[in-house]
Amino acid sequence: MPMIELGFDSWFEDQAKELCSLNHPLARVIAVDRGAFIVNDGEKEFSAAVLRKFIQATESAADFPCVGDWVCIEHHNADNFPTIHHILPRKTLLRRKTAGEEIKPQMLGANIDVAFIVQSCHLDFNMRRLERYLVMINEGHIEPVLLLTKTDLITPEKLLHMIAEIRHAGIKNKIIALSNVSGDGLEQLRESIEARNTYCLLGSSGVGKTTIINQLIGKPVFETQTVSSTGEGRHTTVRRYLTKLEGGAMFIDMPGIRELGIASADEGIESSFTDILDLAQQCRFSNCTHTNEPGCAILQAIANNEMDQAHYRNYLKLKKESESNEKSYLAKQRKVKNTSRANPIKTKHKKKY
Repeated sequence: MPMIELGFDSWFEDQAKELCSLNHPLARVIAVDRGAFIVNDGEKEFSAAVLRKFIQATESAADFPCVGDWVCIEHHNADNFPTIHHILPRKTLLRRKTAGEEIKPQMLGANIDVAFIVQSCHLDFNMRRLERYLVMINEGHIEPVLLLTKTDLITPEKLLHMIAEIRHAGIKNKIIALSNVSGDGLEQLRESIEARNTYCLLGSSGVGKTTIINQLIGKPVFETQTVSSTGEGRHTTVRRYLTKLEGGAMFIDMPGIRELGIASADEGIESSFTDILDLAQQCRFSNCTHTNEPGCAILQAIANNEMDQAHYRNYLKLKKESESNEKSYLAKQRKVKNTSRANPIKTKHKKKY
């Protein structure tokens, strides 16, 4: 298939002219499996490896190729893997703080046009987690769309209440409610997908992400498991994989995300909480802390039930988390650089006779 069918456009073409030579053709990373990179060059899929000098020059794991990246490769003889020389600049990116206590970013995907946030209406619906997803997606300049799944397990009234709760939090993004059992909403989802665009599904394990992709493909290409006694699905996807649908759109099926830590995300927070930032402009005092000042527009909105207090508290929490993680990460980077300067690598010289 031509490269354009994999999402290659004039923006990437301009980047490739500077980084890739005739000897280094382009390919797109469709999966990362235990250090091996599976790529597609428009004609076939094959495994590729990164050069040793690429590894040595990389400061962070987030700088390694990830699913969705465009890379310059070099083919060798049949006994060696093709090698990756460069990663084209990313038009969009999806990253989080790595799971656990260590403060460093982890890439989930790149060059994604639309990210579907999948939450089950039955047991998984959580407004605060939804706001976290929006911060992460907006920070990477990706368009978010909300998918509320398993609508067959709740009443229509409860679904309307959930949608009203989302809107009350100032979230204006498109919402699609669907059921993989009845098929409701699937046609609306299909109509929102365009050829040559790249999409991903984000959500907890068991909310129906893989089933949605199988529904869009029209057959069970990816493995799923039967639902539990509670009506929830079980974890199946173990790695991120980009697949091309028959209509020309590309989807990244991702494992369920259990821990959604926010890396540095000032821009994503501002984009996700515009209602709070707009209200802050209406406060009587320009240095209002929104705690007890007279004429505070935010406190007034909360008192009038025009803003959910939990929504505002989550904004403060995410802002503090982002700032703290950014400071910790920068401090660690400075420590590593200072250590490197203090302990330079000594080059071994052969004795002269």
